[in-house]
Amino acid sequence: MKHEGTVDNGSVIGRGKVFFLRLNIAKKMLLGYLSLSILTVLISVFALSSLERINSINNSVIKTDVPLIEATDKMIDNLLAQELYGRRYVLLKSPDMLELFWRRSEEFNHQVEQVSSLKGIENVPVSRMVSLHKEYNSLFIKGVDYMRTPSSLSAKKYDAQIIKKQEELIKVIKDVSARARSDQKKKTLMTAGIGTMAFRVSAVLSALGILIGLSAAILITKNISGSIRKLKYATKQISEGAFDYTPDIANQDELGELSDSFGMMAQRLKRLEEMNLDASPLTRLPGGVAIENVVKKRLESNALIAFCLVDLDNFKVFNDRYGYARGSEVIKATARIIEDTIEGHGTSDDFIGHIGGDDFIVVSSPGRYKKICNAIINAFDKMIPDFYDSEDRKKGYIEGKTRQGQEMTFPIMTVSIAVVTNQHRKLINTIQVGELAAELKDYAKSIPGSLYVVDKRRKDPQQEISDENVIRFPKKSGGASG
Repeated sequence: MKHEGTVDNGSVIGRGKVFFLRLNIAKKMLLGYLSLSILTVLISVFALSSLERINSINNSVIKTDVPLIEATDKMIDNLLAQELYGRRYVLLKSPDMLELFWRRSEEFNHQVEQVSSLKGIENVPVSRMVSLHKEYNSLFIKGVDYMRTPSSLSAKKYDAQIIKKQEELIKVIKDVSARARSDQKKKTLMTAGIGTMAFRVSAVLSALGILIGLSAAILITKNISGSIRKLKYATKQISEGAFDYTPDIANQDELGELSDSFGMMAQRLKRLEEMNLDASPLTRLPGGVAIENVVKKRLESNALIAFCLVDLDNFKVFNDRYGYARGSEVIKATARIIEDTIEGHGTSDDFIGHIGGDDFIVVSSPGRYKKICNAIINAFDKMIPDFYDSEDRKKGYIEGKTRQGQEMTFPIMTVSIAVVTNQHRKLINTIQVGELAAELKDYAKSIPGSLYVVDKRRKDPQQEISDENVIRFPKKSGGASG
């Protein structure tokens, strides 16, 4: 029986060899490509399934983890901005500050709603964040009247409670953010592991395919293994913070979609890095968005306003001469002068903003801007010499270069204020106000010394500015002042 079985097996093998030898070249190649096709199918199935897993994980990062991190960062930003505007409301009693306080509160609630609407999130204490935020708002509003007397026991009590509640809320938010970042990191590492495994398996199968058909194996290696290597490297680069890195994958398939997903994820992560508050980080005064909102609201309500653009003359040369640190001190000192001036000569309706650099904004009324501008000028002229070295202060100037590189002397810094009002003509929008103020500022800076100018043009806003159509204070001899 064993002998007969051996003969039968040998007969089968022999018949197989004979059958193969009888095949023509085309059929042999077809048989060889059939084996290669099987390997190709195996490679494709494994690679695509791995890529699908990576794509699914990255979609989870983009649609859940990144929005959750972004929302928590914005929630903390809004909470800190709430405190900033709330405390300014306590000091200035300005309804605008209170409105900004509640607007930030609404933005905080909006971010909480966005978090609660995300799919796939677990163990996020949304109700606790809402509850703590309501308690925080309630404490702030209840303590406003007491905190206007900072030395009182009630003020200290409410201030301590507010800080404690804020810290408690921020801790909850940061815990949520930390979990989200941890999940994001795990998923990133997971995609790297999947990519590595897919690469290794594809490489092994490709090596087997080379034995049957070198051309097909090379094509598979270039198209699949090469793309996987790029995706693996892209994962590593993005995880290390190179958010501008884009994998060079031209495929219009899942590999291309995955490459696009990497780009989207990197850009969202980059935006998270670049987030900041609207308020100026140097002076903590409201920035451009708040300024535009205040002016827009007052124009829409037909309120009489005096828009004062405060600019420092020769600040750039001072900054070049003494350095950024001393220049920053001048900016902060100027901000304090403006705040003290509004406290002494303004009302709670007056608004102070910091556009950036050495440009400040005061929004007041036509009845108050004269006292405010004069007080700012007097205080600034008295203060600014102290920032110069004694030798330069005695000379009354410093040496420097113009923007064109020309050497010349520059006097001690002065302040120029451009005042735009709607007392004699209607102002249409914030753009018009800004353009008029910039035009007046350029005119004011062309005149030596600290001064403020007021536009008195009425019917022809395109009329060229000169001494004949502005009011200039202090009045200079030999010039029209209107």
